[in-house]
Amino acid sequence: MTVTGLLTDALAGRLGPSPAELTATSVFWLHHGTRLADGDVTYRNQYVLVRCGTSFGACAFEADEVEPGPCAEASGQPLATLLRSGPLPLRVAALDAYLASLQPFRDDPRAERVTLPAGTPERRAHARDAAIAELLHVGSGAKVALIGVVNPLVAAIRDRGAECLPCDFNLRRTQWGDPVSNDMHQVLGAADAVVATGMTIGNGTFDTILSACRDRGLPLLVYAQSGAAIARAFLSTGVSALSAEPFPFSQFSADPTTLYRYRTDQS
Repeated sequence: MTVTGLLTDALAGRLGPSPAELTATSVFWLHHGTRLADGDVTYRNQYVLVRCGTSFGACAFEADEVEPGPCAEASGQPLATLLRSGPLPLRVAALDAYLASLQPFRDDPRAERVTLPAGTPERRAHARDAAIAELLHVGSGAKVALIGVVNPLVAAIRDRGAECLPCDFNLRRTQWGDPVSNDMHQVLGAADAVVATGMTIGNGTFDTILSACRDRGLPLLVYAQSGAAIARAFLSTGVSALSAEPFPFSQFSADPTTLYRYRTDQS
């Protein structure tokens, strides 16, 4: 199974109700920048989000990849319309919303709920990254590809005695000055385990990562705001552990919010 195959199955009604019968109540575009008080990197993130009933779907994208205009036109359209056409991030967000509506995270008995505490962005970000790091089980000396660099995860990998192989399209160095590769094939080829962000679903690289992990029998941990419900669909068929954080994301609130952790026999 691939993301493309999942999209095809959704449109054919093989996963649940026909998306032609469901409405994208609201579609919206977000851009925000964040620099934590203890960091030296400004993160600039863009998302397109789709609401279907009580669930939201999300997809992060690169700067200038999606303009706000199509989102206004998409609001109120049948979900199937969004799945069939438009830029890839919009289609991914629509698929994410569809899958989340079939089984909301809050109702999923497989999920372990983790409440992120109220507080400053720094406190909440550290709590989130610690919750993700607890899903990471690697032995001393293992090489871990980190595709989508978050500095606390670099630290968490090293704290376990493993070697981090960082890869990111936008960052050139980690907080500690380590070079960051922009070639995921390079780090995947050397890895004993892989940690990847949900943004790989939106930029079209997730299927490649999934295939490499399946072929080599590598554990794959996904930490996802973007495409969280899509990543969940691959549990035990390539994804071994998942930290899913559906919208509204932790960075948009100072109040307690919930992320959902999943583990499989592979993790």
